[in-house]
Amino acid sequence: MPHAHHDLKVYGGIKLFAGSGSPDLSQKIADYLDQPLSGVEVIEFPNENLFVKLKGSVRGQDVYVIQTTSSPVHRNLMELLIMIQTLRLDSAARITAVIPYLCYGRSDKKDQPRVPITARLVADMIEAAGADRYMTLDPHAGQIQGFFSIPGDVLTASHLLLEHINEKLRKDMQDPVVVSVDLGFAKKGRNYAADMDMPIAFIEKRRQGNDAKAEALTLIGDVKDRDVIIVDDEVDTGGSIAQAVNVVKQNGARDVYLVFVHSILSRDGAERLASLPIKQIITTDSSPLSPEKMKHLEGKITVLSVAGLLGEVIRRAHEGRSVGEMFNE
Repeated sequence: MPHAHHDLKVYGGIKLFAGSGSPDLSQKIADYLDQPLSGVEVIEFPNENLFVKLKGSVRGQDVYVIQTTSSPVHRNLMELLIMIQTLRLDSAARITAVIPYLCYGRSDKKDQPRVPITARLVADMIEAAGADRYMTLDPHAGQIQGFFSIPGDVLTASHLLLEHINEKLRKDMQDPVVVSVDLGFAKKGRNYAADMDMPIAFIEKRRQGNDAKAEALTLIGDVKDRDVIIVDDEVDTGGSIAQAVNVVKQNGARDVYLVFVHSILSRDGAERLASLPIKQIITTDSSPLSPEKMKHLEGKITVLSVAGLLGEVIRRAHEGRSVGEMFNE
């Protein structure tokens, strides 16, 4: 029996669908892949129920649904689940949920009695809706990968942030040091420091109660007369990072740069960051920032796009090629 030709694909062509959570990023991914976004109609009824209708068949196709699950979280999450189920019922050959920012990432363990592990519930719902694979960026905790039974590509945008710092900012920095915003981010912070060949310092922070507020206490390491790069995975209200900025400034830091992947910036987060004594914010478009938020941060923020990264991983997944090769792994 002759061998199958090595270019033979198990699935049909790529079909890209965009949820309403991240339309600009979805379009950039489509442009990178030189593929159109497939037509889909999403209607919200007066009772807030959502209805999804595909404008063309996906039978036998390799389908990618791009939907970030930042604000409005529950609308975006439900829309993702309904779109996946719609594609499953239309006999798509394979469905991949591309989720640049995965919600509920902080509810990843039972760290006190009588609480849920909501990140696990979200993973279960994505599988139950009919996803065959998933793709996401910088989840809050590594163990979230273990909540999925389906295969996935858990990616990091850190190299985009590092490249920008090395190419655009490094030459003007004085004696730079990386500061991890808390001990929970210490391991990833150490990776940033190692990749940029810089020393690292840590902020020891103790959280009190279940609200979003935390109290930053001590700085472990030396920042005096040095430029500081504060790193984190996501910034929500900006409370922790504001405390971090104040702590390093009190300890004699020079210019302060904020580097994080997911810019959630809930409530007055953008205004809070704008009021801080910082030089520059470097983040990504994994979660869209409204024009109002961008206006607050004008001149202080650089938003790098993850479209090329996600687009290339989609291409490789479709062609059955290694994703690790992109990162020399």
